[in-house]
Amino acid sequence: MLAILGYCMVAVFMALIMTKRMSALLALIIVPILFALIGGFYTGIGDMMLEGIKQVAPTGVMLVFAILYFGIMIDAGLFDPIVNTILRIVKGDPLKIALGTVALASLVALDGDGTTTFIITVTAMLPLYKKLNMNLYMLATLALLSIGVMNMTPWGGPTARVISSLQLTTEEVFLPLIPVMAAGILFAFLAAWYFGIKERKRIGIRSMDDSAIRELQAAEEQIAAAVSRESLADLQRPKLIWVNAGLTIALLIALIAGLLPLPVLFMLGFAIAAMINYPDLVQQKERVAAHAGNVLAVVALVFASGIFTGIMNGTEMVDAMATALVQVIPDQLGSQLPLITAITSMPFTYFMANDPYYYGIIPIIGETAASYNIPMAEIARASVLGQPAHVLSPLYAAGYLLVGMIGIDYGQNQRFALKWAVASSLFMIMAAIAFGVISI
Repeated sequence: MLAILGYCMVAVFMALIMTKRMSALLALIIVPILFALIGGFYTGIGDMMLEGIKQVAPTGVMLVFAILYFGIMIDAGLFDPIVNTILRIVKGDPLKIALGTVALASLVALDGDGTTTFIITVTAMLPLYKKLNMNLYMLATLALLSIGVMNMTPWGGPTARVISSLQLTTEEVFLPLIPVMAAGILFAFLAAWYFGIKERKRIGIRSMDDSAIRELQAAEEQIAAAVSRESLADLQRPKLIWVNAGLTIALLIALIAGLLPLPVLFMLGFAIAAMINYPDLVQQKERVAAHAGNVLAVVALVFASGIFTGIMNGTEMVDAMATALVQVIPDQLGSQLPLITAITSMPFTYFMANDPYYYGIIPIIGETAASYNIPMAEIARASVLGQPAHVLSPLYAAGYLLVGMIGIDYGQNQRFALKWAVASSLFMIMAAIAFGVISI
């Protein structure tokens, strides 16, 4: 009966979210409480929820300061020299332009926000594609392949969700994924190489002088104005570019080396970045307020998920659900759960939002895997490998911004890009197996 109650709870939770009858934030709080009461768990429910919140608190803190840190770096203009350098290097060569698209999108996507990535990438590269009459669907595909990989950072969303839903640490899940993400970016560069060679054969290489570059920069300003991008002239700190770059590199090195826990690293990074770039207290408050919306949207979900997982664990529903699932899975497939999870993450995250998948389905798979002595961290890593397919989902809002800015057909972009997204996920799955990130 406990397993049935748990599956009904997950089904109701997913139905409410997918039919848009309730937001994920509210469903994560209300649905588990309601089903806990139905199951007769009147006493101790508060302790269960608090325990769940305690488990996800470090992830929530890390997300707050990671979003604020990268927000300040973008405000200060850290990526502007990269954009200008790429423009000077690529000039009129389609191959260099395609490779430059991936390089720019991947760097900008460090903040894990698809909207920011698409705005900056399209603003910089669209005039080049149009001037050379390059295929605009290639621009969209390369941007999507880049964010599909970089979306796997803990502050990007999916990884934070699975960490909180399985109550793991960022170090357990994210750090082993770094070489896999590098393989994903390598695949994006290989796709860019293929596109670039194809376009070079079709249209050739055109020479571009300084006046042509200035025309492109003027076109960038028009595109930025068209999407109402905030004017950052007063916020940019061109004299601090190298300081900000050094700080970001040092932060990433410390993150990979595990010198300090991730929440502490990002707290320190944000504090140093804010003091260096905006020493005035008023400006500091304005920068925090400017990014507060992004922070609240992500972090509120993480803490709400603590209630969901806290009740599932405290009532032992998730254990009963996993036991029931084990009984129907053939023994020969049980050991393959990480690979099965990785492959099925593509259709799951394409046809449904991240919330029902990571908060509803993955905890059950994780508990089931534990019965086969498979670490939950492996399931967590496997579950994010389908993100290149997810960013093509009709449920991915930033995708509409991308096609709108470029001026291409949404359906045609799906047909053009989906095979590349699936190939990207499969490439990362093979890399994950080769690096021992997931087992088979």
